[in-house]
Amino acid sequence: MAKSEIEKEEFIEVYGAREHNLKNIDIKIPRNKLVVITGISGSGKSSLAFDTIYAEGQRRYMESFSAYARSFMGNMERPDVDKIDGLSPVISIEQKTTSKNPRSTVGTVTEIYDFLRLLYARAGVAYSHITGNKMIKQSEDQIIDHIINNFNSQKLTLLAPIVKGRKGHYREDFQKIKKLGFTKARVDGQIVEIEAKTEVDRYKIHDIEVVIDRIIPKEEDRFRISQSVKTAMNMGKGVIMCLVESKESENKKEEIHHFSKYLMDPESGLSYDEPAPNMFSYNSPYGWCPTCEGLGVVQNISESTVIPDKSLSISRGAIVPLGEYRDIWIFNVIEAILKSKKLSVATPVKDLPVDVVASILYGSEEIFKIKSKTHDGETWNSKFEGIINWLRRQMIEGSDKIQDWVREFAKDEICPDCHGDRLKIESLHFKIDNCHISKVSKLNIRQLQEWFSNIETRLDEKQNIIAYEILKEIRKRITFLIDVGLDYLDLNRRFRLFGLKSSFTYAFGWRIAAYSISYASGNAACRCFIYIG
Repeated sequence: MAKSEIEKEEFIEVYGAREHNLKNIDIKIPRNKLVVITGISGSGKSSLAFDTIYAEGQRRYMESFSAYARSFMGNMERPDVDKIDGLSPVISIEQKTTSKNPRSTVGTVTEIYDFLRLLYARAGVAYSHITGNKMIKQSEDQIIDHIINNFNSQKLTLLAPIVKGRKGHYREDFQKIKKLGFTKARVDGQIVEIEAKTEVDRYKIHDIEVVIDRIIPKEEDRFRISQSVKTAMNMGKGVIMCLVESKESENKKEEIHHFSKYLMDPESGLSYDEPAPNMFSYNSPYGWCPTCEGLGVVQNISESTVIPDKSLSISRGAIVPLGEYRDIWIFNVIEAILKSKKLSVATPVKDLPVDVVASILYGSEEIFKIKSKTHDGETWNSKFEGIINWLRRQMIEGSDKIQDWVREFAKDEICPDCHGDRLKIESLHFKIDNCHISKVSKLNIRQLQEWFSNIETRLDEKQNIIAYEILKEIRKRITFLIDVGLDYLDLNRRFRLFGLKSSFTYAFGWRIAAYSISYASGNAACRCFIYIG
């Protein structure tokens, strides 16, 4: 029985497609169905989908405009094809190449993490990573009021910090200070006179503050205090210190109070830079952990990777980077170490004393005598760096080829400083609802939606004003990922073997959300386009 006109299957018919790698092909693609185009790399998948079918549909749509409108948009070339029938208006999702950046995550690719960074930079609350205190910042007027109200009638020395925890002799700095009219400085806790040749030990770490003024704060001296605070702020780059002599004259204890127009812990004197979005980025040197550089892991060469099988002897290749015994310098050194302990390279590693294996792997200060290969009877006195120490040095100093070879004996370990959070310690002490940004990034999409569901009730009025538009953008992206069934993904899941791209388009009054996945397996590649109306 013949099908009715409505039930007849419709096709997009392409004849003589010759774009790029296409060899004059004819194809019929059923309409109103999900179609996957698959084939080896370079077979013409994209040429057929994008450069032929989509390009012709776009060209026909552009031709529907008036000549006047087309004059502003330019002309589109017709693709190299004989004929295409059954083609309706088309929508294309942007093709996105799979990312190979080891720092890319679901959060960065979907832009959720970008908005999170902005949220924490503008609405995050800073805490000291030393004391846990909430960081504060004060204006010059607030600092002056605090000094007058809290240190009234006490002897106070106003200091401007210029060196904090750095080595150097600072001879030139002392001379500059003297030329500016200041005669005293506080060096490592002691106030000293600045003389013509004042300097400090260049090999020690120092703290140096300039003595700006010595005062007994009173309301009638507000002008003098304000001038001194302003001078100290300029010299100390926004940070000043107040050395207050205790009221107990017998003990003459001194208290240090820190003030800053930037974020500062008043107890420890710790200060943070003004927060910016790149401070929370593990793709930026301003935000990443300096140890792992934003990867969350470090490559470490250990005994287990260098000697995986301890039942073997050194002569039979127990030390994998060296291989089996050969008459070369490094084996002569190892042989000398073993002979000094009356041991042999033929002894299995598991039977060697632990301290001897440690000397071979990590080096020793002991001097060993090694026979010269070129001069019979002569010996060389030498220390040994150790196999692992040498490999670690080559990972930094070696050529690209050597570094690639050394990485074969390294394994990834959680970064000991950031513990896998990938950000520097200051960035991890900005919090919203008592959560730092890395903690939020460890949530999956569904948990993230729950955390953001009523976040406004846990923010103060100022934070809510700042966060309003940012939260809208975050929620839009979270909702989209849940709609396409990706609620199980963690935000910090590494993005390596798949591509993810989302877009929103309006066409003929319908809102169309488009989601695409691309992946590769062996020699075959596949691109799948899913349209959700």
